Amino acid sequence: MTPAIKPSQRPTLPTAWHALNPLWQGGEDVVQKGLPHHQLAPAWQMLLLGDGSPTRHLQLLTGEPTEVDVIDMSLVGMDHDYAPEQLSVVPGPRVRRQVWLRTASGQRLAYATSWWNAEHVDEYLQNRSLGIWVNLTRLRTELYRDVQGIYYGHSSSLELAFGEAGPFWGRHYLFWHHGHPITLIYEVFSPYLRQYLGPVRHV
Repeated sequence: MTPAIKPSQRPTLPTAWHALNPLWQGGEDVVQKGLPHHQLAPAWQMLLLGDGSPTRHLQLLTGEPTEVDVIDMSLVGMDHDYAPEQLSVVPGPRVRRQVWLRTASGQRLAYATSWWNAEHVDEYLQNRSLGIWVNLTRLRTELYRDVQGIYYGHSSSLELAFGEAGPFWGRHYLFWHHGHPITLIYEVFSPYLRQYLGPVRHV
């Protein structure tokens, strides 16, 4: 196994967001019915297809606080930014935010990009150095996490950042609040999580 990249060794990656080059992808219908276990093991499906907070799940899995490294906050305006098509329901102009989710000891576990309405992002991310789940929990915001798509694919930049060989599993989803979409989020998880979830494929 490739050793974890320690904080002092982390490469600086470009700020263009890191989408997977998919070998396979599924839409909302696949998300709803789930995948065959030989394609994606049950524990991994709970993480990828469930509607719970990944920040909270990662903390429970590792026994360490999940910390956030914000690597990009960019105004993208009305540009579609090569995002999933559901971005169109998030009102513009938009801000793109990119983060690493990692353990307190420095192990990167996931990458996330999110797009927010520029006029309202500060309402929901009052402390930008904290995870979305932490920010929204502090506000007692009632949310519906609407998983829209799942991906299996490659990314050379994420291989470098995670210190793990691909392919990787990822997903995208919308957050709804009071019937209105507030953000679109695209997440990719590190294969390092097999230490807690077991093999990705269930044979």
